Amino acid sequence: MQKLTLLSAFIRYLALVSLCFPLLAYAQLTGVEDGAWRYLGGDAGHTRASPHLKQITAANFSDLQVAWIWRGDNFGANVEYTSRSTPIHVDGILYTVVGQRRQVVAIDAATGETRWTFREPETMRYLRSPRTDFGKGVAYAEVDGRGVIFVTSPAYFLWALDARSGRPLENWGAPTGVAEFSDTGVVDLIPDLVGDWQRWIDFLASGGEYDPDHGIPQQLGMVTASSPPIVVNGVVVVLVGHEPSYDQTRIENVPGDIMGYAASTGEQLWKFHVIPRPGEFGHETWENDAWQYSGDMSSWAPAAADPELGLVYIVTNASTVQSYTGHRPGHNLFGGSVLALDVATGERRWHFQIHHSEQWNYDIPTAPILVDLTVNGELVPALIQNTKQGLVFAFNRATGQPIWPIEERPVMQTQVPGNYTAATQPFPTRPEPLDRIVIDGITDEFIIDYTPELKAQAQEILSEFRLGGLYVPPLPYPHNNPYRNVVGCVGGLNIYHPPVADPTTGIMYASHRRGCSAPSFMEPTNGVDEERGLPGLSEEAWRGRERHTPTTGTTVAEWAPGRSREFLPQVERLPVYKPLLQGLAAYNMNSGEKLWDIPIGETPANIKEHPLLQGIDTSATGGSGHSIQMVMGDLLVQTTEDLRGEAELNANGMPVLNARDKQTGEILASAEIPIPGQYGMMTYLHNGVQYIVVQSGSVRRGQPGALVALRLP
Repeated sequence: MQKLTLLSAFIRYLALVSLCFPLLAYAQLTGVEDGAWRYLGGDAGHTRASPHLKQITAANFSDLQVAWIWRGDNFGANVEYTSRSTPIHVDGILYTVVGQRRQVVAIDAATGETRWTFREPETMRYLRSPRTDFGKGVAYAEVDGRGVIFVTSPAYFLWALDARSGRPLENWGAPTGVAEFSDTGVVDLIPDLVGDWQRWIDFLASGGEYDPDHGIPQQLGMVTASSPPIVVNGVVVVLVGHEPSYDQTRIENVPGDIMGYAASTGEQLWKFHVIPRPGEFGHETWENDAWQYSGDMSSWAPAAADPELGLVYIVTNASTVQSYTGHRPGHNLFGGSVLALDVATGERRWHFQIHHSEQWNYDIPTAPILVDLTVNGELVPALIQNTKQGLVFAFNRATGQPIWPIEERPVMQTQVPGNYTAATQPFPTRPEPLDRIVIDGITDEFIIDYTPELKAQAQEILSEFRLGGLYVPPLPYPHNNPYRNVVGCVGGLNIYHPPVADPTTGIMYASHRRGCSAPSFMEPTNGVDEERGLPGLSEEAWRGRERHTPTTGTTVAEWAPGRSREFLPQVERLPVYKPLLQGLAAYNMNSGEKLWDIPIGETPANIKEHPLLQGIDTSATGGSGHSIQMVMGDLLVQTTEDLRGEAELNANGMPVLNARDKQTGEILASAEIPIPGQYGMMTYLHNGVQYIVVQSGSVRRGQPGALVALRLP
């Protein structure tokens, strides 16, 4: 590995001093050498690309056959929902997690045979975890000459397992106090996370005791993990999760601080406060002392890293209760941000906040992508960040400077008494969004116009609404505006269909879908969610809202997220805006230019067979299945999933895997697969044979989560 690191550094040096040689202008980060796939995203830069594996080509792609299928239905219920874990491949073995228990499995790369499994003993804190079905994989590193698998469990323990045997490492970590656990190979992450948290200190001072089986007492909060850790330069960087933003029950919680551990011993090395404490950078962005009781700020999407720069790149979501921010006015660093941390010390090198005071569920859903670009003749180590909104941000990953200007633009302001919205939000000037509807909303260009009659009806409906693009806040209920509601649009991607990039060309590929809606109203409430029988916010939180909110004429404790009272009306059972259910866009990130944008999948029957649309071309809508892709050799390999939609099928009614031209998106060849894809895929070389592994599963078809491996005959 040392020789490979030196070789990589030498190649990148040549690229800097000799830009006239295009083949040396790009250097991929470590992870896919010799046919490996060592990181969740292939390489440390999370490109999901292996451009140097070229055994499978457009000419032989249609000859691909199933080499093996690894089934997950023996590892618990609902495994079709837990196929979000892309395996890694090292030395002839695939490693991944399966099931809601996030059981670690080692799979023979040639046969699909299970080599070993590891399952954490059950604890009460596991049973309370809201993220059991979100496990995205494992991390790998070599420690003292042997391979080690690192995994963070839903109960928020960090395990180090011998890659060959699956046994917890000896002389690593510390006893947890859980009777069923081994005394070694594990770290209880909760004590390190809460040790300097004032509410925890007060809890212990008042006679409280820590029970490692139960974790954080329920009255204080909860913590879990969604994405795996990432290992960089001998440091295991642990990510953190909380309740999903759409299902939160409280504003008080432990902040989701980022922590680093020694890969060799399990010793904690550092912790970064994602909610800045007094004296720390960004503390002033939490007005009225909201930092004292606000929590969450998870890092539930995967991370990326540049080992040569010694930086790990992490994305965060907002603090608790994303639909109302009156209890936490201010921009709320480091929520909704890209963070570049020094992996040796945990110190912030740079950051950029993608959105201020987030309250739209715009949490960043994908890992940063790290590629080298040639911008205006200069080689730039770049970081590309995709968003749910459909905005694409690009930075110099060494300095944090935007590659192209990013403007702070005025956005629509809240009318809910006591709520807070930032006056402006950041918009990249280049590249253009995945969907331009997000800038101005449903303008005339985007109103449905299959027929003049449909367009006229849609215009009449929309005339009753106030139209906007992004950052449209909900209205109070009731309200006295001359319009029924406000309408906002998004056009990006989500966790189900991550973007990819080609390190040899600087082209990024991102699937996207359009959605416009009228936000839920906010209505008076006593803070109790009567449907679930849970407190919407604790009594203390409500008192805190009254205490910490500026005078507005209305007591803030009377306001909380309410229910939708109407949806954006349809016209003849069709959306009032032009539907785009799934598209796939390609960007030349060297120039920021969009190269192409094509619909993916078949138009659904409710549109294609609509009686008013007979004889009209509706193919531009794409299908309802998410597009999933990977860069491999000279191809963009792509399929669609049907976890929530419809997979693309061939004439035999079977799902297909497509080989697309990387420059045009054109389908060059296809291969039949037995189960629709899901979330991602990967490729590797083993014993001279190249394999493609597709994560699979289908709720609608009753097929369990599985891994399908393909190879040439």
